[in-house]
Amino acid sequence: MADDARDHTGNQAGHGQPPYHGVPANALPLTASEDRRWATLAHFGGILGCVPSLLIYLIFKDRGPFTAQESKEALSFTLPPTIAAVLANLLVFVPVVGNLFAVLATVIWIAVTCFSVAAGIHVNRGQPHRYEFNLRWIK
Repeated sequence: MADDARDHTGNQAGHGQPPYHGVPANALPLTASEDRRWATLAHFGGILGCVPSLLIYLIFKDRGPFTAQESKEALSFTLPPTIAAVLANLLVFVPVVGNLFAVLATVIWIAVTCFSVAAGIHVNRGQPHRYEFNLRWIK
């Protein structure tokens, strides 16, 4: 009975096509509202460091021009402070100066959060945003 199992196309399961299909390799372009939404989320993701903007850039860079531009800007802005915050958090365990590094890591996180939220609000209005203090490493 299990040998006669067929998928929805009539093909026998295990022969020919599998009973499920994956996502096509060429995903559709983002609509204007989706493009603006992902660009906004790339900036708001700065609250969590550089990982959200990196993921959005890698996934959506070829699907929406505004998302590609803004996620690259957000990634370029959040990468150096994220590295600095990780290093400061590691140095928290140094006995004498650990508290100083804890304060430094907190100040970095607060600053990146404020700049990222302000940029996200700006981008959500459909306007491109450029951080004043940005190294723009990613071309």
